[in-house]
Amino acid sequence: MSDTPRTAVVVPVIGESITTAILASWAVKVGASVSAGQTLFTVDSDKASLEVPAPSSGVLVETLAKEGDEVRIGGTVGWIAAADVSVAVAQGAPAEPARAEKAAQTGPAARQAAASAGVDIQSVTGSGRGGRVTSADVAAEAAKVVAAAPAAPAAVPSTPAPAAISARTVGRTERVPMSRLRQTIARRLVEAQHTAAMLTTFNEVDMSQLMALRTQYQDRFVKRYGLKLGFMSFFVKAVIEALKEFPAVNAEIDESDPKKLEIVYKHFYNIGVAVSTDKGLMVPVLRDADQLSFAATEGAIGELAKRGRDGKLSPEDFADGTFTITNGGVFGSLMSTPILNRPQVGILGMHAVKDRPIAVNGQVVIRPMMYLALSYDHRIIDGREAVSFLVRVKELVENPERILLEV
Repeated sequence: MSDTPRTAVVVPVIGESITTAILASWAVKVGASVSAGQTLFTVDSDKASLEVPAPSSGVLVETLAKEGDEVRIGGTVGWIAAADVSVAVAQGAPAEPARAEKAAQTGPAARQAAASAGVDIQSVTGSGRGGRVTSADVAAEAAKVVAAAPAAPAAVPSTPAPAAISARTVGRTERVPMSRLRQTIARRLVEAQHTAAMLTTFNEVDMSQLMALRTQYQDRFVKRYGLKLGFMSFFVKAVIEALKEFPAVNAEIDESDPKKLEIVYKHFYNIGVAVSTDKGLMVPVLRDADQLSFAATEGAIGELAKRGRDGKLSPEDFADGTFTITNGGVFGSLMSTPILNRPQVGILGMHAVKDRPIAVNGQVVIRPMMYLALSYDHRIIDGREAVSFLVRVKELVENPERILLEV
């Protein structure tokens, strides 16, 4: 088999600044035949969950990474050989029969309870159907252990022993390992805060005119384009106009040479739009958003959101973003400080629209108001620029006709 041509199974590029990902699952077992383009495995990162196709037809003869492993972008995780190769699948040593049987009769909740209480699951007699071990069985065994423990000397302070504490809390707590994907997300969020001089500035926007305009033309818009006119397309357009005036917010810092940092100004506008999925928040990109109409913007956002929920986003959907917009308002968030989506240096946070009393021409009136938050990298964006950028977005959203006229 050493002379048989083999094709490497490689982890694809997922997005900017991502060097590792989590191999979430294999769709094909070693020894199975695959066709070129068939889904071979799925990888997760903090930005995307991607189904990776087989690079060629043949037989998956070897895997170099297990489900849950952290893998390097561009690294080889398996091999595919010609379809006529006879494959001998290496099997690990069989588990001890008694322990394997006991494991099969134990549910995840009971295993977690046993781990928390320090109880050997093999010593627990199951009372469930077919001898299945339950959390109650684990609690009972833990209580026996505590009762059998020798009493502490009188001179020792009456601090409960760890086993006693664990026994009393069995069934009332749940210990679940943090997934590798969540660990990766956590690490990258911390890195974003540690590697940038991140600061957030706030403002509020009166949504009255935008909401009135949307109400006035909603039916015509839906009839013509088959899409609802939302807030996001207006904010995308407003952000692009503001980025044109303040190019540093659309830039990034090239840190490839720590001794010679460079600012990279981008003369294009690829706007990342955060979408919520079962696996967390993902930020696909509206490429060349300045060239899109309102209808095309709404359609593209809806399509990206749908593909994100279906796990169908590709690496290209995350590449070359210049600025990000996230909308916590859809979940009811009133105010937040969004974290930068590196290597970008700016991110706009939208929030819930709430009726609030404000002063207009000396009178107190009730208006639909939204708080806006701009987080930015203070290394290349001054406070004046950041505040001015956010004020410009506010002006455009409060006067949506200015977006259409680009004034």
